[in-house]
Amino acid sequence: MEFEGVVYKVLEPVKGTSARGEWTKQEVVFELPGEFSRKVCVSFWGDKAQDAASLKKGETVSVSVNIESREYNGRWFTEVRAWRVVRKSAAVPMPEAAPMPEFVPAADAEPFKSDLVDDLPF
Repeated sequence: MEFEGVVYKVLEPVKGTSARGEWTKQEVVFELPGEFSRKVCVSFWGDKAQDAASLKKGETVSVSVNIESREYNGRWFTEVRAWRVVRKSAAVPMPEAAPMPEFVPAADAEPFKSDLVDDLPF
């Protein structure tokens, strides 16, 4: 799933150690624009946590996520994990095209001759 949102808040990173080694999680709250703006907290794990930590409040980004729910002791918990974040750059004005040069015939060119034979059938 992919959505575009505005960075609302970058939370403090969480670090820990598991049986597989050290891990880092960075959570970011995004505001989804619309008639009724909503907020979504997204988790960034491992190397992606560094990308998320560099996000600034008010920045518009496109985020690709996986949504997963798990059961624990009869309760369900849902997590939104990001696997890609792309910053939306501000609208960059396109450079103006260079003006087309006007056709200037060469000084030694022959003047247009209207008495040429036109042999086209139409």
